[in-house]
Amino acid sequence: MKPLVQLALDFFAPPAHQPLVPRVPPAALPDSATAVRFSHPQANRQALLGPAVVDYLFKRAKRRSIGFVIAADGLVVSAPRWVPLAEIDTAVRDKGGWILRKLGEAQARQQRMAQARIVWQDGAELPFLGRSIRLELDPSHRFAGSGGAALDAERGVLQLALAGSAAPEQIRDAVQAWLMRQAKHLFTERLQHYAPQLGVQWTRLTLSSAGTRWGSASSSGAIRLNWRLVHMRLSIIDYVVVHELSHLRVMDHSPRFWDTVASIVPDYAALRGQLKDEPIPQWP
Repeated sequence: MKPLVQLALDFFAPPAHQPLVPRVPPAALPDSATAVRFSHPQANRQALLGPAVVDYLFKRAKRRSIGFVIAADGLVVSAPRWVPLAEIDTAVRDKGGWILRKLGEAQARQQRMAQARIVWQDGAELPFLGRSIRLELDPSHRFAGSGGAALDAERGVLQLALAGSAAPEQIRDAVQAWLMRQAKHLFTERLQHYAPQLGVQWTRLTLSSAGTRWGSASSSGAIRLNWRLVHMRLSIIDYVVVHELSHLRVMDHSPRFWDTVASIVPDYAALRGQLKDEPIPQWP
């Protein structure tokens, strides 16, 4: 019986395994000048998928099917102990199109994240509500009543009451504190705007710093929203706000839930995709 195949996406690296065992004959390898290669740092097997060489991590697991996971480091394939290696190789080739597409998407995502990395210094730029703002250090302390920071919207400059010699950590912390204040104010405003339209009441807003989750809602009416959403356009923020408020009516992701979201945000599917792909700065 042909083993089942399970596809998945994940961003957590698996444990270390044995060194790479090449499976592609040298004569079959594409020319090095044109070759595409995806290499997992803990790879122990190899596959030639069209024009690409994929070095992947293979592991045996207590499972009932062959699983393909695109992790942060590359492709991970897991299979039951009873499945022969020849069948593993065939399954990898059969899913070659999906594997290459997802590896390419993961690589592009990592490149965007690298480009979004901020060097915390005078003149650095970062996204705020979908637009780029520039940091300007100003030791005059003119912003003491504004928490040590003020946005000059006309110039697109965030002025910080810091000396030019301020350490990168000081600059980062000052910017984060300002962004979190803006997030609390903006999210409260958006919740108050959309809750009556959905016929729900929220009771408390908490800012989150979760690495992979943008928001959550509890049946008590408590809403948690990731403060890093302030990097994104208002339309994306509104989608997340409506998403969480909709959970106060439907506490699952059933068709009725998505119908509730669509009643306020008809283009939620496109915004949901943009939320996943939007490059934003990485915070510790």
